[in-house]
Amino acid sequence: MERSEAKLDGVEQIQIVRNSVIENTLSNPALITDTDCKKFIFKRGKGWVCEINNHIVVFSIVDLEGNKAWALFLQPKFERQGIDKQIHEIMVDWYFAQN
Repeated sequence: MERSEAKLDGVEQIQIVRNSVIENTLSNPALITDTDCKKFIFKRGKGWVCEINNHIVVFSIVDLEGNKAWALFLQPKFERQGIDKQIHEIMVDWYFAQN
């Protein structure tokens, strides 16, 4: 399991994770575009991912302009393993270090 900052080439996998969730599903997956993700990760805030076997299984994005967590999503098959908590802690620690 590898945790790292989100990178531009990971946006496609981030979208796959976002659209794999069972709860908080989008009625229309086109509502959150790759451009939206890039804007929040690289202009408005920052993002983190956790990869298993070179596949993103969880991601989080913090929005500094809106002062909030913009996203935290985990592929359902990885629930209850604590992976999402690790990424959440990284995101929150970084956010509070900025303010």
